[in-house]
Amino acid sequence: MDLTALRGALGFLTQLPIGHDETAWDAFRQTPAAFPLAAYPIGVLIALPVSLSVVPAVTAFFFVVAIVVVTGVNHADGLADLGDAAAVHGDSEQRRAVMKDTTVGVGAVLALGTVLAGLVLAGLALAALPSLIAVGIVVAAEVGTKLGMAAIACLGTATHEGLGSAFTGRRPRQLVAPSVATLPAVVLTGRSPAALTAVLIGVCTGLTVLLVARRSLGGVSGDVFGGANELGRVLALHAGVIAWTLS
Repeated sequence: MDLTALRGALGFLTQLPIGHDETAWDAFRQTPAAFPLAAYPIGVLIALPVSLSVVPAVTAFFFVVAIVVVTGVNHADGLADLGDAAAVHGDSEQRRAVMKDTTVGVGAVLALGTVLAGLVLAGLALAALPSLIAVGIVVAAEVGTKLGMAAIACLGTATHEGLGSAFTGRRPRQLVAPSVATLPAVVLTGRSPAALTAVLIGVCTGLTVLLVARRSLGGVSGDVFGGANELGRVLALHAGVIAWTLS
């Protein structure tokens, strides 16, 4: 794969000072496989706090800090908009109108608060695991979540011109390359199914968000990508921890 697309993915998905030029952006938006490939270094970076043997509460706090520092808040903004849209009792046009409103509603607060609490609790759970297993789960969760975003790009249809339309318009067969790129992540916890579970839940969350967006919003927007990213990560982390505990 063109490394330019990977740079563009890192520039879009993180706060890292890389891939912000137009060439990298164009390469990224045409290369769905860049989503899961970028997830590997992202996962390693945000997993640094759980790789250290410190007090669980401290680990959980710095785990959330690492996510914010590395990935920023743009995707969380998408989650907030989806939360407000979910609180609307109306048609898809009314929901999309609410998502464009800069006012933060109760739906946004509830969505962000729930995900934040979920990340803190995931950090506490990861702190109790062997370091390599915890890191493996974090990376696998990130990779699975980004595969979910690639699935939205390959299978979704944009509601309007904007960020969503920049990624969509791909063909379903283009999901093959992102899926192959995800395979190394499923063995990151050895014989335990924890990594595989995290990957599956991450991509299934993306597909679920896509289906809900089609029904409730009439299609995909940039907020759908952001919301899928935040929801996929937290659900995949918990699923990975549960799978390790039960294995």
